[in-house]
Amino acid sequence: MKFKKTKKYLGAAEIVRRLKKAGHETFLVGGCVRDLLMGREPKDFDIATHARPEEVARLFPRTIPVGAQFGVQMVLRGKTPYEVATFRTDLEYRDGRHPEGVKFTGPKEDALRRDFTVNGLFWDPVRGRVVDYVQGRKDLERRVIRAIGDPVKRFTEDRLRVLRAIRFSAHLDFRVDSKTWSAVKQSAREILQVSPERIRDEIVKLFTGPNPGEGLELLDESGLLEIILPEVARTKGVAQPPEFHPEGDVFVHTKLVMDQLTGASAVVVLGGLLHDIGKPPTFKIAERIRFDGHDRVGAVMAEKICRRLRFSNAETGAITELVKDHMRFKDVRQMRLSTLKRFMAKPTFREEMKLHRADCMASHKDLTNWKFLRIKLKELPPEEIKPKPLINGHDLLQMGYPEGPGIGAILKAVEERQLDKELNSHSEALIWVSEIFPRR
Repeated sequence: MKFKKTKKYLGAAEIVRRLKKAGHETFLVGGCVRDLLMGREPKDFDIATHARPEEVARLFPRTIPVGAQFGVQMVLRGKTPYEVATFRTDLEYRDGRHPEGVKFTGPKEDALRRDFTVNGLFWDPVRGRVVDYVQGRKDLERRVIRAIGDPVKRFTEDRLRVLRAIRFSAHLDFRVDSKTWSAVKQSAREILQVSPERIRDEIVKLFTGPNPGEGLELLDESGLLEIILPEVARTKGVAQPPEFHPEGDVFVHTKLVMDQLTGASAVVVLGGLLHDIGKPPTFKIAERIRFDGHDRVGAVMAEKICRRLRFSNAETGAITELVKDHMRFKDVRQMRLSTLKRFMAKPTFREEMKLHRADCMASHKDLTNWKFLRIKLKELPPEEIKPKPLINGHDLLQMGYPEGPGIGAILKAVEERQLDKELNSHSEALIWVSEIFPRR
């Protein structure tokens, strides 16, 4: 097997070599082996060994017992962490997440407890050989995601595995084995036994990786979309005006938007996923199909979804902003300069630009407004988009204006004229205020 031996790989191989030299059978395991066999560069390298956690700690000077009760030590080489786990089989699962305990075993038993065959492969970097107890290599060649053993049992052990099956299928562009797929659909409802945080993390991984549109399609076909994100599922079959959306209904459009956002941040892809969820409740037919106010309605819905999935306050605010303001882009060429600058000064503006481009490319493909804003970003330096205020509240108090909400109103009026280039200096602003807002 030929692949690029990166610094991280060589570090992992050295750990394996040292453990084998001490008499412990040891392999690289899991996703890193799958990626190496596919010619991809693994993000992380996991190691499985006969050595017990205390033996691993004795062999390496820098270790962290991240899960000693499950036989897991973290070995540090420089700044790079490597997870080293003792071969084990899991005892009974009762919470759909964690086993009651583990029993230390050999490599075959360890392979048989894992989720999917393509993640159950072992690689010996010392002898240069693959060890395959689960026909994972065959499934890699066939491009198939197949559960190890009984798929229903695998999904009962860890309910989140139904989402992982979809993620691996989308990211690797593999099909899911028919028996495994039947078990995914059969086990879909049980995903509600998983904590919102774990579901959120898996959803983010799914949509920030390759083929997010395919991931959305698989979520829908499995029945998981209706359970986890019913607001998105309800966009299916909601017609759109063909002059603006020749691609089809709202769900089809959302799927195409997601594909335009491949590799984007969690905030942007969640904004894309939720940007049109306000369309089903606002659908009406007047002179044409209309969704009046769907951006505002969708923003309220998006905030509730983010709270339900336990996104942070910062992420929730940013995602909600993307949904709330995604329709403002159609008006940018008619905006007053001050309004345009204020829009461009938003903390989420760069993310909103990415969503707007994806929104256009997934429908009419007219990028006129996006290109207009790209030009404005080059023309207007940051200090002009968000300039230092010409005056402040202290200046107004010194001029004799009373404390209260009136101070804020005056400052906002000055800011607007500053952005419109009608006021350009501290003294001009003070004179203008004294003329426009006479003191009692």
